[in-house]
Amino acid sequence: MQQEKFTNQHTHWHEPTVFRADRERQNRHRSVILWFTGLSGAGKSTLAHALEDELHRRGARTFVLDGDNVRKGLCKDLGFTDADRTENIRRIGELAKLMLDAGLIVMTAFISPFRKDRALARGLVAPGDFIEIYCNAGLDVCEARDPKGLYKKARAGQIPEFTGISSPYEAPEMPELDVVTGSKPVEECVVQIIEFLRSRDYLER
Repeated sequence: MQQEKFTNQHTHWHEPTVFRADRERQNRHRSVILWFTGLSGAGKSTLAHALEDELHRRGARTFVLDGDNVRKGLCKDLGFTDADRTENIRRIGELAKLMLDAGLIVMTAFISPFRKDRALARGLVAPGDFIEIYCNAGLDVCEARDPKGLYKKARAGQIPEFTGISSPYEAPEMPELDVVTGSKPVEECVVQIIEFLRSRDYLER
């Protein structure tokens, strides 16, 4: 007799006994996904970690999901085709959703170049749980910075499907926050985000 294939139809959601609201009360802040998007070199990781430093100083419970780090493990089987980029963001969205339920302020620092993929990630959670932060730095600025030497390699044809050069980046049309990382110092950008979070009662005033 052929063994039945185990699929999702055989899994069942298990209700927890400790809920997100319980963790938020203990943490004394709301959990939320802060989704940083922008070109390579726009300052996503730098800003996310600087923000985490400030939030940690304030006693908030946080975690940063960094694009390069995630591709070392959870998404190491994915390349950079459009389909793989979509799957990468889907996985990150699902992971960020779990961290949201864990009561964390979770920051995701990914190029996430396609609007439809960012919309998919937003659609996984309730309104207000997803804040899109556009790290606004032009291609000329990012290419001049080129902290990892990737633009130079992409221009030389050594990296195919590189966002901004041979693959498109679709900037957010209506992000919750537009942070001009191309010209503002990181400290000023952190203050802008903190003030937004306080004004919307994610953090205590």
